[in-house]
Amino acid sequence: QGFKGIEVRQVEGNDFQACYSELEDILETIRKERRPFLLHVPVPLLGHHTSGVRREWYRDDLEEHQKRDPLPKFHSSLLADGFTAEELEAIRLETRALVDKEYEEALNAADPDPADLFKFDYAPTPITEEKGIREPEGKEPTLMVDSALFAVQEILAKHPEALLYGQDVGGRLGGVFREAATLAQKFGDDRVFNTPIQEAFIVGSTVGLSCLGLKPIVEVQFADYIWPGLNQLFTEVSRSYYLSNGKWPVSSILRVPIGAYGSGGPYHSSSVESIVSNISGIKVAYPSTGADLKGLMKSAFYDPNPVVMLEHKGLYWSKIKGTEGAKTIEPDEDYVIPFGKGRVVQKATSAKVESGDSICVITYGMGVYWSLSASEAYPGQVEIIDLRTLVPLDEELIVETVKRHSRCLIVTEEKLENSFAMALAGKIQRLCFEYLDAPIEVIGSQNMPAIPLNSTLEAEMIPNAEKVKAKMDALFAY
Repeated sequence: QGFKGIEVRQVEGNDFQACYSELEDILETIRKERRPFLLHVPVPLLGHHTSGVRREWYRDDLEEHQKRDPLPKFHSSLLADGFTAEELEAIRLETRALVDKEYEEALNAADPDPADLFKFDYAPTPITEEKGIREPEGKEPTLMVDSALFAVQEILAKHPEALLYGQDVGGRLGGVFREAATLAQKFGDDRVFNTPIQEAFIVGSTVGLSCLGLKPIVEVQFADYIWPGLNQLFTEVSRSYYLSNGKWPVSSILRVPIGAYGSGGPYHSSSVESIVSNISGIKVAYPSTGADLKGLMKSAFYDPNPVVMLEHKGLYWSKIKGTEGAKTIEPDEDYVIPFGKGRVVQKATSAKVESGDSICVITYGMGVYWSLSASEAYPGQVEIIDLRTLVPLDEELIVETVKRHSRCLIVTEEKLENSFAMALAGKIQRLCFEYLDAPIEVIGSQNMPAIPLNSTLEAEMIPNAEKVKAKMDALFAY
C-alpha cells in the first residue's frame, strides 16, 4: 500500500464467487483506465508445503485451515443458488470419470523417445546467410553507436510490432550513450519508452509481449545491471521454447552495453559473457564494428529466439586510440549477418603460414583492436578471427584456422578463471590437439573481484595491446 498509484484489494481465496466477481471488476477497470491493481487473496494450505515431510509433523494449524476448505464452501453456495444435490453429484461423478480416464491414459502412455530430449533448443531462424550490401557506395564511415541507432530506427519504421524500452531510452535522452536518440520523438511514447530501474521487469516482460506477437527490443543500461534480471533470463526467457515443446519462443533482443571504458568503476565496467553464454536457449552476439552490429541487430530481430546483444561502450564512439576500425560504412537496410559466422579481420601471408612462422588470434569485441595493434610487430604473421557471435560459435572457422597455423592465442576482456575464453581454449585443445605446435595462450583481465575506478588500476586490471603482444612473443618463441 506504500506504492503510489497501485490500488490494493483483498478477497478471501476460498470464496469462488467473491473471487470471480472481484477479478471481473478489476479486469474491467484495468481495460478502461489502464492502471495497476494488487489483489491479496489469502488461501488455506490443506496439504503439505513439501512432499518430503508428513504434514502432521509440523502443521499445528491444520484444523483451522481445513475449516476454510473452498470445496465444501462452494458446494454449499451452489445448493443455495438452486442446484440440487443430485445435479452436483452427477457433475462430481462425471468429472471424476474424466480425471480417471486421463490418468489411465497418461499412466499407460509410451515413454518418450530419448531423441526427443534434443528437440526445441532453438527455433529455426530464417537468416542463414549474409545478405544485403555491407559497404554501399557514396557513404562515409559511421560511428558504431549510430549504426546501432539506425538499425533500430529502420526496424521500428518497418515493423509496427517492434517496441524499444529500458532505462532512459525513451523521452528526450534516448539512452545514456545516445544509442536511441530521437526514436521516441519519431515513433511515439507507446513504442519507445522508459522503464523503472527494474531489470527483472525489463527482461521478464519480454516473455508476455512476445506471446502477444510483439517484438520487444529492451536494454539494461550497463552489463553490471543485468544481475537482477538474470532469474527471468534463465528461468523464463531461455526455456520457454523448450518447455512449451516449440510453441512459445521468446522473440526478443536484450541490448547490453558492456566492458571497461573511461574509469567506469566497479558498477559500470563488467564483462558478463561467460554467464549469459552458459544459458542454453539464448543466442549471444558481441560485435566489434558498426557494420557487424547493424547486420547482427537485423538478424536478431528476424530470429524467433531470444538474443543478447553485447555492445562494447569503448567502441561506440571510437575515442580510444586504435579503435578507429569500429567506425564503418553503414550497411544498407537489408543487410543481415547469420549468427554463428565469424569474420577474418586480418589474414597472415601464405608464405608465413607455409614456413610455420604464423599464429592465429581468436577474439571478439575490444580484443579485436588490441590484437590488431599488437600484430603490427609481426607483419604478415598474425591472422585474427573476430567471432562476432559467441552462441552459436563458428567452430568450423576456428578449427580450420587453428589447424592451419598450429599456434593460437585467445584474447578476451573478461577475467580468465572459469571463463568463456578458457572453455574455448579447452575446446580447441580437444578438436585440434594433433595440429598444435604450442600450448594455447589465453589473455584476459586479472582475477580480481571488480574493476577499480582509478584509471591506473583499471589499466592494470584489463588487457591492452602491449599485454597481448607479450603473449604473441611467447607463442612465436615457443
